[in-house]
Amino acid sequence: MNPSDLTGSVVIVTGAGSGIGRATAEAFAQAGARVLGVGRRAEALAATAALHPAIEAHAADVAEPGAAESVVDTAVGRWGRLDVLVNNAGIFTGMSLADTTSAAVSRLFAVNVAAPSLLASAALEHLGQARGAIVNVSSTYGHRPLPGAAHYGASKAALEALTRSWALELAPDRVRVNAVAPGPTESEALTSAGLSAQDVERVKAEEAVRIPLGRRGRPADIAAWIVRLADPHAEWLTGQVLAVDGGLALAG
Repeated sequence: MNPSDLTGSVVIVTGAGSGIGRATAEAFAQAGARVLGVGRRAEALAATAALHPAIEAHAADVAEPGAAESVVDTAVGRWGRLDVLVNNAGIFTGMSLADTTSAAVSRLFAVNVAAPSLLASAALEHLGQARGAIVNVSSTYGHRPLPGAAHYGASKAALEALTRSWALELAPDRVRVNAVAPGPTESEALTSAGLSAQDVERVKAEEAVRIPLGRRGRPADIAAWIVRLADPHAEWLTGQVLAVDGGLALAG
């Protein structure tokens, strides 16, 4: 594939403080875009911004009231346009049905479903002017069962449904909407979910065994496809959910 050239484009990447989000912000910057990296942790965002001069940090919790408008206004106010929205921010919560609580379900859907929806809505006018793109970050478990974390899977299944419906809704404005569905990928998600260091290593080893291509993903594996889906050269591609998971979705 020829490298993407996004010179002059403006991109918002949420969850940019680590993992897939950090790699995505860097990949867009290397492709010539100006990037607003969004996340809750200012120190982590500063480390992301230090990777490339075209990345600027914006600390915000995208699930908080008014955050979506603030994020979009910051990008447009800084650079005068918005071409791409990457809805990467998300949380993982392991939760059996017996242990389900209203608060945990509400938080999952606030971050994984409501926040991307509000960001897309706030960005819509600017994306329409640019004939831009939205790329949502789902998960293998948006379309594959995950016992013990069904509500996380349900939140990602909702994001995939939104991707397809928005693609049809926004097609008349030539705004494309696609998603990537990563398999298990190196990040801070397991630690953030409260697992001990020993449990994290155990889960990683178990996941690697189940993946047909024999390893967990690297953030750059996912970032490369997010950039490709946002590239204007993919102008006839919309409503797709691309599994970037080493073949995990195919495994029994």
